[in-house]
Amino acid sequence: MRIEEDIKLDFKDVLIRPKRSTLSSRREVDIFRQFTFKWSGLVYDGVPVIAANMDGVGTMAMARAFSAHGNGLSVALHKHYPLEALLDFYGKDESSSGAWYSIGVSDADREKLEAFVEKGGKIDKLCIDVANGYSEPFVGFVRKIRDRFPEVTIMAGNVVTGEMTEELVLSGADVVKVGIGPGSVCTTRKMTGVGYPQLSAIIECADAAHGLGGLVCSDGGCTVPGDLAKAFGAGADFVMLGGMLAGHDQGESDIVEREGKKYLRFYGMSSSTAMEKHAGGVAEYRASEGKTVEIPYRGDVSLALQDILGGVRSACTYVGARRLKELSKRTTFVRVTQQINNVFSGHET
Repeated sequence: MRIEEDIKLDFKDVLIRPKRSTLSSRREVDIFRQFTFKWSGLVYDGVPVIAANMDGVGTMAMARAFSAHGNGLSVALHKHYPLEALLDFYGKDESSSGAWYSIGVSDADREKLEAFVEKGGKIDKLCIDVANGYSEPFVGFVRKIRDRFPEVTIMAGNVVTGEMTEELVLSGADVVKVGIGPGSVCTTRKMTGVGYPQLSAIIECADAAHGLGGLVCSDGGCTVPGDLAKAFGAGADFVMLGGMLAGHDQGESDIVEREGKKYLRFYGMSSSTAMEKHAGGVAEYRASEGKTVEIPYRGDVSLALQDILGGVRSACTYVGARRLKELSKRTTFVRVTQQINNVFSGHET
């Protein structure tokens, strides 16, 4: 057993300190980023915000809405679309250019991907998503997929520490997904006691990835636009959103009316709701690590995107970052949480 006493921080623990700026308007801020991915060699040019690969968020309808927005936003499709729907989407729909094809590490996921390719399906972005990115079989799976698809950009995770970020980058991941337990409908921290404060995870994983030419995507924990600004300020190259994009028309979910108000269900992909829907129930060897909530109906997603991107632009003006790329260099975080006594050593941290 070992105790680390270094301070680790979440989004709520800090604010960004304002700095003198020559910017006079949010219009002057460029929130596009351009990346050349380490392994695929492909070039990304767009606003680096990704809709999470969750039911109610990572949908084809969301991809169409993001495409219409015209900012290069992308969507990680949830992995439960049937093969024919995926072939039709990637074969005919222009919005598929902004979509990440998502898989897990099961035989069924691998077989569906192979069938997709055999039937003429073409993708350039692949998200390999598991709850625990620390298992050796997962790392081996990433290596196999890289060997099988050398020209495809691969995002893989989730992890929260520098050494596993390096391992995944060296194993073929262009982008490492960072976050264990911070999501609004994730209960991993409660059920297992495992996790890592998200802001510190981003800082440490970004440092590790960037040293090897890789990138990181902050996944989870954002509840307001300012959290995206903090994530980008901490070094995240991409930010993935779940709850902030839930409850909209594009979620492909049924609307429930109660006492004259409309709601949509939103749930974690390790929740009993998701497992009953997609796997026939919770396996006897595991527990649910997600919850189900009802989100007030929010209408079209376009207004939410305007608020989210407007908040990021505004944050840039407060610190004088003319481009989103400059935000991490211009960011100084101020701790706002009260210091507490260290109960183990009897001194303040």
